[in-house]
Amino acid sequence: MAAFRYTAIDRSGRMSSGVMDAPDAAQVIARLQRDGNIPVRTEPADQRSFIAALLATEFGNTGLRRQDVAHLTRELSIMLGAGQDLDRALRFLVETAPKPRVARLVEQLRAAVRDGGSLAAALAAQPQSFSKLYVGLVRAGEAGGALAATLDRLALLLERQRKLTATVQSAMIYPGMLALVSIGSVTLLLTEVLPQFAPLFAENGAPMPASTAFLLRFGALIRHDGLYGLLGLIGLGLVVRQLLQRPGVRLVVDRLVLRLPVIGGLTREVLAARFTRTLGSLLLNGVPLIAALGIVRDVIGNRAAIAAVEQATSSAKGGAGLAAPLAAAQIFPVRTMHLLRLGEETAQLGAIALRAADIHDEAVQLGIQRLVSLLVPAITILMGAIIGGIVSSLMLSMLSLNNLAG
Repeated sequence: MAAFRYTAIDRSGRMSSGVMDAPDAAQVIARLQRDGNIPVRTEPADQRSFIAALLATEFGNTGLRRQDVAHLTRELSIMLGAGQDLDRALRFLVETAPKPRVARLVEQLRAAVRDGGSLAAALAAQPQSFSKLYVGLVRAGEAGGALAATLDRLALLLERQRKLTATVQSAMIYPGMLALVSIGSVTLLLTEVLPQFAPLFAENGAPMPASTAFLLRFGALIRHDGLYGLLGLIGLGLVVRQLLQRPGVRLVVDRLVLRLPVIGGLTREVLAARFTRTLGSLLLNGVPLIAALGIVRDVIGNRAAIAAVEQATSSAKGGAGLAAPLAAAQIFPVRTMHLLRLGEETAQLGAIALRAADIHDEAVQLGIQRLVSLLVPAITILMGAIIGGIVSSLMLSMLSLNNLAG
């Protein structure tokens, strides 16, 4: 099986695109036509060159936001739990959707289900909105006849993941604003305040202090070439983003991140929380261990952790345990390995994995609080030192002018 990128016109006349696994492009076209779509273009997913991929970089997510997906999942689980059939529940979601984009997507899901397909298959056709984890859990729920309960647990999983992400983002707002204001203050001093002293030295024919002359040149560089520098940084960011899409580069960077002080430890806790919560949710919903590890591999994100999960999967296929190969990789915290080993010994791997996820979530929140407590004074001290240096240069310039006047 290979991955093919496609562009097609759906039944409502809108242009849609995505990635589909198929033996060849002809199968992709046939499947699109069978679903009522008009194929426009199909190509291997890895066919684009680096420059083409850079030019095609998307600046926004074409699918639903995580908050929208969590809201849909919660409402659908409530409707099914109340005894409504799937078609009626989806129609209710279309009628009550808060956004037109959400309504269109749910209508597409409903049309696919009404044509005889499963909900999991309809979700799999929307990879920008629904992850492989989501589709896998729904497929397991449909196979076990417990779709409502599965969606309820899935909604809880999504809400906890979103809460963890929101915690990280909220914690970074204050240090980010502090850094932004500090940089703005320094830029204002260099480009507006310091240049006021240059004419005074020119009028008196006196040499300017070396520190003041350096800061003036630096301020002039920012004033005249700052925009080009900003554009260069944006371009560099896009290049780095595309480089990180390459497995070899991403593996090196991910391993480096795990070795960083403070950040590395926090990243390990985040990975452990994601790994254990995903694994536990899949196992408790009846997904076999090997299949569950395959889904975990696709959602964990860090290439070094993915390699560790692949080694553990090979070990599990051979009948060995899961905790030993994960411990040998030294990616996840030690407590994670102890808890997974306990789950294997007591045949409660799913339940204990979810308990481990709660422990790691708490560790992440504490780690973020500590990181913020370090970042705020570090930024304050650094920017204070820079501003203090600029002010000292100003004072030195004023003293030099006073000496000339005397």
